[in-house]
Amino acid sequence: MSLFSIFNTTSSAMNAQTVRLNTIASNLANADVVANTPEEAYKSKQVVFSEVLNEQHFGQTAASGVRVSGIGVSHRENSAVYQPGHPLANDKGYVFQSNVDTIEEMANMLSASRSYQSSVDVLNTSKKLMQQTIRLGQ
Repeated sequence: MSLFSIFNTTSSAMNAQTVRLNTIASNLANADVVANTPEEAYKSKQVVFSEVLNEQHFGQTAASGVRVSGIGVSHRENSAVYQPGHPLANDKGYVFQSNVDTIEEMANMLSASRSYQSSVDVLNTSKKLMQQTIRLGQ
């Protein structure tokens, strides 16, 4: 792996974490949304990553980045809450809440932001190494 390829690898990780953070923000924004039926209720979304492989020397493959391969929907059930006076209540008086677990989402947000910050640190370190290498030639 050349020193320049680290920029591509790190930027792919930063892009993936940005998508993850945006998905988490969407989940948190819809955490208190209610609906008339469980099918209409908001379902938590999760980002699915996959590695990007490049063929290296001697036919060996190695990971050279990450990409978002999709956004999945949680299969956790939406909880029903008895609120007969709510405008969205069904015939039995129930509304269905989103299945977003705010504590889990906050933990995911911390993880994603720390991963993003780690990638920024890798980029800064690589930049410093390149600058020092250039100064060696002077």
